[in-house]
Amino acid sequence: MVDKMKDNFDLSNLRKKPKRKNSRAKGAAFENKVAKILNDRFNTSEFSRTPGSGAFATTHKLPDHLKLYGDLITPQNFRFIIECKKGYNEQGLHSLLDYDSKIWEWVSTMERDAHAAQKSPILLMAQDRKPIVCILEFDKSLGDTSNPYSILHGERKTYMMLYLDDLLTQPDHFFLQAA
Repeated sequence: MVDKMKDNFDLSNLRKKPKRKNSRAKGAAFENKVAKILNDRFNTSEFSRTPGSGAFATTHKLPDHLKLYGDLITPQNFRFIIECKKGYNEQGLHSLLDYDSKIWEWVSTMERDAHAAQKSPILLMAQDRKPIVCILEFDKSLGDTSNPYSILHGERKTYMMLYLDDLLTQPDHFFLQAA
């Protein structure tokens, strides 16, 4: 009677490990996602991935008017250059903010590119299944209209961290360079 109760099914193959996603592909998908979010928000199609994912301006000798900085191509009068980082899921968000973490290397890169492009830097970060977070130079004008997630003190500047959704509630003029 015990033999009739025994299952003959092999259940070992029911859950296959998901295929690992290439970090370059993950970064490109995130950059495309951010470009779509910004294109929808500003009702344009001018936001797109930078060829070579931001390294193009530093790896190619181009005249100044053709240099591309950051991970996204932005409209000409857009105030920010945008650096995008996706992943780092094994770390909590605040552990990324430790002074020994890679985040300060990313901040340094975005500051260098922003200086060369004569724009303000913004870093967009996302971990899987979490909202997109922005790090940008502290801006008093945002204090009244957004809720900063955190204030960060770098070596030379103070930064604020907030959700991209909160930043995008700002009026259009906030995102434009002064003429």
